Amino acid sequence: MAVNRDPILKRCRSLQLDPSHLGIYKESKRQPNKNFKKISEYGLQLREKQRAKFIYGVLERQFRETFNKASKRKGIAGENLLIMLEERLDNVVYRMGLCMTRREARQLVVHGHYTVNGKKVNIPSYQVKVGDVIRVKEKSQKSPKFKEIKDMTVGVPAWLSVNKDKLEGTVLAEPTREQIDTPIAEHLIVELYSK
Repeated sequence: MAVNRDPILKRCRSLQLDPSHLGIYKESKRQPNKNFKKISEYGLQLREKQRAKFIYGVLERQFRETFNKASKRKGIAGENLLIMLEERLDNVVYRMGLCMTRREARQLVVHGHYTVNGKKVNIPSYQVKVGDVIRVKEKSQKSPKFKEIKDMTVGVPAWLSVNKDKLEGTVLAEPTREQIDTPIAEHLIVELYSK
């Protein structure tokens, strides 16, 4: 399995991205380089794609496959792409507040700490559906990590419901574009891939 090991704050600086979108609340002391060179249209499109890949922790091949599936769905391809990225199991676990960051969510999913509808799922790219119940395994709930997570308070999007005492959540509906707060201009990604 390929892993993205880029330094997070350095990558956020280069993509002009706020680290809080990744669940990291640190500030970099370094100032970004003053680059007065005008960025090209292709450069803007590429940066937008790299932002989306970096925020959701997806590498190029998987991102391309997700885009191809999104473009075959009914509706706007860019919005479908973001909705499909939001419905990944690792992202849903992060959105429910059952972990600290998306990278941590991915690791905990791979290690098999979560169940979907009572079955263990260890695939971060698993697409959740409306009505799915995601729960922390009974054995895992005793660990200090999840006891710490129980005490955390996180804003949960309207398309999810969470019971922090039981460490479980339910997918109430598909997310809409308005409910996705990631700073991505998806139309630029569509333009890039349609060349």
